[in-house]
Amino acid sequence: MSVRLKLTLSYAGFLMLAGALLLAAVLVYFLRGLPDDAVYTTGDLIIDRSAILRSFAPVAAIVLAFLLVFGLVGGWILAGRMLAPLARITEATRMTTSGSLSHRIRLPGRRDEFRELADAFDTMLTRLEAHVAEQRRFAANASHELRTPLAITQALLDVARDDRNRDTGELVDRLHAVNTRAIDLTEALILLSRADQRSFTPEHVDLSLIAEEATETLLPLAEKRGLTIETSGDMTPTIGSHALLLQMTTNLVHNAIVHNLPEQGTVWVTTSVHPKAVVLTVENTGEKLAPHLVSTLVEPFQRGTKRIRTDHAGAGLGLAIVKSIAQAHDGTLTLTPRLAGGLRVTVQLPAYRSSRSRSVSWPSSFPNGARESPSS
Repeated sequence: MSVRLKLTLSYAGFLMLAGALLLAAVLVYFLRGLPDDAVYTTGDLIIDRSAILRSFAPVAAIVLAFLLVFGLVGGWILAGRMLAPLARITEATRMTTSGSLSHRIRLPGRRDEFRELADAFDTMLTRLEAHVAEQRRFAANASHELRTPLAITQALLDVARDDRNRDTGELVDRLHAVNTRAIDLTEALILLSRADQRSFTPEHVDLSLIAEEATETLLPLAEKRGLTIETSGDMTPTIGSHALLLQMTTNLVHNAIVHNLPEQGTVWVTTSVHPKAVVLTVENTGEKLAPHLVSTLVEPFQRGTKRIRTDHAGAGLGLAIVKSIAQAHDGTLTLTPRLAGGLRVTVQLPAYRSSRSRSVSWPSSFPNGARESPSS
């Protein structure tokens, strides 16, 4: 049976039960003071207990029959009106399963359980539509990025096949560079997928020590470019994947080094602890960035035209990976252009426990020593 039929039968059954109880109460009220052997004479009519019962039975049957019909008809109408919003939600669900994510219920009327369900369904569809659109863009961009090194490899091999007297040393070097780029891109995609799926074992980590490790690793690159890395921070305990958080921090510091001034640039790496959160801040000098450009940098393969360099340009997934890792750790990523030029990136993660802040001993090999991060 359908839900509407079940509700109809329930309404009719309840109405008949209520009517039967009411008739029984009326009958008991009239008969409670009448003795079993009492007989009343009214003209030619003799009335006793059995006569009252015989005359009451047909009336009760008619009343119950009327209540049955009324209950069935009224219950069917009421059930239909009550289930009308559910029918709209069901139709929207069918359209969603057929691939249409743009449809919305937009249920009118006062806020009740059905209205809350419809609004929650509309919100889910909005998020799902945005997620699917993002995944389609990501798949298209990833396909394009992966196709580029494959096409270059194919072109180089075609040239080598047609010109067998060509120096193979240069060809091998170029193929090696193209293959390295393809491998880096593939590994970045795998890391991004791993962060999105939260496929890691949480452990106790100190974000300040992770920042120190990432900075030490990238110090030679900074020195090669003539940049200064200034660091300061507090003990910042949190829970998460050491490998992913190290990758996140390394990406931020690497971006700050690569997208910097040609020379005499600076990178600031700071960690701080708050009652409920730990914060990693990475800032760098550089060209002034428009706010609308900064808002697109976390999208996959969005490098920003003013931030591209010929070397160490990356696959355009650095900040996208950072965002995914932060979200996988229930954290937030905030990008803000510095007034003096460059970018400030702030990652906020849940703190593991409240602790008294202490200074972190950073390696003395960092240029200019440790300083507080300046304001923009």
